[in-house]
Amino acid sequence: MIPSRTGRVGSSRVKDRPSRAEKTRLTRRRIVAAAAKAFLDQGYGATTLDQVAALQTVYFHFGNKATLLKEALDVAAVGDDEPVALLDRPWLEELATEPDPVRVIELWTNGGREIMGRVAPLLAVVRGTVGTDPDLAAQWGVNEGQRRVAFRALADRAALRPGLTVENAADLAFLITSAENYIVATGTLGWSPERWQSTTATLLARELLGETAAQAPDEEL
Repeated sequence: MIPSRTGRVGSSRVKDRPSRAEKTRLTRRRIVAAAAKAFLDQGYGATTLDQVAALQTVYFHFGNKATLLKEALDVAAVGDDEPVALLDRPWLEELATEPDPVRVIELWTNGGREIMGRVAPLLAVVRGTVGTDPDLAAQWGVNEGQRRVAFRALADRAALRPGLTVENAADLAFLITSAENYIVATGTLGWSPERWQSTTATLLARELLGETAAQAPDEEL
């Protein structure tokens, strides 16, 4: 074996070799990507775990199909599999320092548009399955709970109109920006994601602040 220039035998090979944690993460990433594709292609109910990867591997990493779906939704929501919560993401840092509450809503809905663009296709596939699968219903409840926490954070940042409590503001924001509304707007109504964003920002500003967010002309939406 030829020593490296640093005098360490085979050091470059050792350095390039992925760690066990990296291998695990790559395996989980492949499984989640394959599952998301299968759910979109053939539906949640028709997808079997052995179509995604070796059953033993899937069970080891995720336990069941509902957990795998939640992982796929979580990855879609934030755009990657980094262990960083949505509320700790860099794009939300601007929200924390923005003094204008209308601008806060505009920034929030801009991020929401990007999230919905990734998550809505999966949600459209599975939303009708929740009532027939107890595990999926439980996971869905967790996901909805996380969304409510996020909207409570938005309500805490807003200068709410007189008479509106933080709890009611969070509920209104949760309702107005629901995935169901996004799916109807961009699917049934044929709106662009940008039009959904602009309309949602206007509704949030009016209902939470009693003000109006900036809205682009219809021909630009």
